[in-house]
Amino acid sequence: MEDKPTSSPTSFVDQSVVPGDVVLDLSNMTNQTLKLGGGLRQYVPHAGDSVLGIVVDSKADNFLVDIKGPGLAFLPVLAFEGGTRRNIPRFEIGTLLYVRVVKANPGMNPELSCTDASGKAAEFGQLKDGYMFESSTGLSRMLLSSPTCPVLDALGKKLSFETAVGLNGRVWVYILFLRPSYL
Repeated sequence: MEDKPTSSPTSFVDQSVVPGDVVLDLSNMTNQTLKLGGGLRQYVPHAGDSVLGIVVDSKADNFLVDIKGPGLAFLPVLAFEGGTRRNIPRFEIGTLLYVRVVKANPGMNPELSCTDASGKAAEFGQLKDGYMFESSTGLSRMLLSSPTCPVLDALGKKLSFETAVGLNGRVWVYILFLRPSYL
């Protein structure tokens, strides 16, 4: 294969490309961000992200939570509004939580909290009842986008429901009132 860079992706149709071949010359790229593919298959945690996590283990000082990241995250038992040694929450394995990522550094397990930046519980905490499903991180971002997602707007005109959407691709839906005609 030739080493001459090209900007036409169609020139590589029906050709073999091996590691080291120059496919596209990016040396003149002004924007330093490059997105590959349609979306991430695995969530990469960032501080400030709101995510849905599942408790997988309970320790004396923290809970281990699966947030679909590269590793398990930990949720300190004091990371709740009014959290004290006397007021430690009890969660069963498999409990669904809506949490905020507080710290996320490469090579370290992320730290979570069930409070907002001001220390209030706000919308964070245990999610009871309802139904949780997994989607792509791209769909989660679309559901959280502004203006609101047209699908959620249309559903809101027919149903009363609550949602919790995590940037990790998990979505929780709880229908407040369901008429038999919607089944």
